[in-house]
Amino acid sequence: MPQKYLEQIHLPEQSVNPLFRHLGIEVIELASDKAMLRLYIKPELIQGAGNAAGGLLAALLDEAMAHAVLGGNKPNQLTTTVDMNVSFLNPVKQGDTLTCEACVVKRGGRIVFTEASARNDGIEAARATGTFLLV
Repeated sequence: MPQKYLEQIHLPEQSVNPLFRHLGIEVIELASDKAMLRLYIKPELIQGAGNAAGGLLAALLDEAMAHAVLGGNKPNQLTTTVDMNVSFLNPVKQGDTLTCEACVVKRGGRIVFTEASARNDGIEAARATGTFLLV
């Protein structure tokens, strides 16, 4: 499943990740231990105070880190998030485009440590570290 998934997730009309399709997340790059995703902030992603919801940014960071892990996994090896810490650094508004880069910091036998950063026009909006379990 992972190899087929990683091949199909790049397609513009992909159906292997409904969350990406629903939110509008675009895969820019997937490589071994590295991922880059992009998200245009449409009106439906704005909360009552006029900013993109923190949970949305956390989901983007989590998905980027998970895909960095998947890119370096053995065939048929999956992953799941164990822990994630997010820092929200700058507000994100409607019409902004976030580019989220993630990488594996250390890959162990069962545990993988990652980090990610989401930027809007070069300004860091949020950053995260995550721990993933290989299954």
